[in-house]
Amino acid sequence: MRPLLPLLLSCTLLAAGPAGRPIRALIIDGQNNHAWQETTPVLKSILGASGRFTVDVATSPPHGADMSKFQPKFADYDVVVSNYNGDAWSTQAKVDFVSFVRNGGGYVSYHAADNAFPDWKEYQEMIGVGGWGERTTQKSGPAIRYRNGRIALDLTPARCGSHGSRLPFLITMRDLSSPIATGLPTVWMHAPDELYDTLCGPAQNVGVVATAHSDPANKGTGEDEPMLMTLRYGKGRIFHTTLGHDVAAMQCVGFIATLQRGVEWAATGLVTQSVPADFPGADKPSVRK
Repeated sequence: MRPLLPLLLSCTLLAAGPAGRPIRALIIDGQNNHAWQETTPVLKSILGASGRFTVDVATSPPHGADMSKFQPKFADYDVVVSNYNGDAWSTQAKVDFVSFVRNGGGYVSYHAADNAFPDWKEYQEMIGVGGWGERTTQKSGPAIRYRNGRIALDLTPARCGSHGSRLPFLITMRDLSSPIATGLPTVWMHAPDELYDTLCGPAQNVGVVATAHSDPANKGTGEDEPMLMTLRYGKGRIFHTTLGHDVAAMQCVGFIATLQRGVEWAATGLVTQSVPADFPGADKPSVRK
């Protein structure tokens, strides 16, 4: 086994970031129809607790203000995590962001970030599917469902983006070959949260890592809806999580672990983190206050 040690060490260093340094993450916030002032500190804490990341935050001007000077230095980071849903970015910021991802930068769409920028073509291609913002399947593209063990694209005319009341729900891991899913229980209970349904968009090159059943008894679709997704855009990797509406939902160990794993994968293509001992099973959520 001794000859394998240099290879294993090399993989570990790569996962920590280029040249063995920590992974540099940037959280974008400043506008959202959700309480970003509360959730950004939790995102930062979750990533910091993993020991894999250094984390900075770029906060935009408020809604309706001049966005021309909001130009984060995306190229200084390995991965960008969006907690943003608001006014359009400047042309230069858009160009810089697309270049960052296309050339190998990682991107993570967290919860309502998939509500953002419905008219920005490149962004919609990155996240695959989104909701609200006057999206419809006729205008924006098909909804993604998971039927009979495979991804299905649903072009039934519909308004895209909905959810029922915040209740606990089961998550089913679908792509067990994904590094994000490795070692996790196939089925686990998520804490009360919004279960997004009927997300639609270009829906190209989407890997559905996990789904949840949208219960008609809770104003759902009766479909298995994507909760965790992976995509590629140029050389970049994208992790799309619909989970984590508020601080209470973010305290679920399932959310914490999949976020940490998804951000690491988006940045490096690898996941080096072990499965936490308190990861939930199928019977009840596991929560860290």
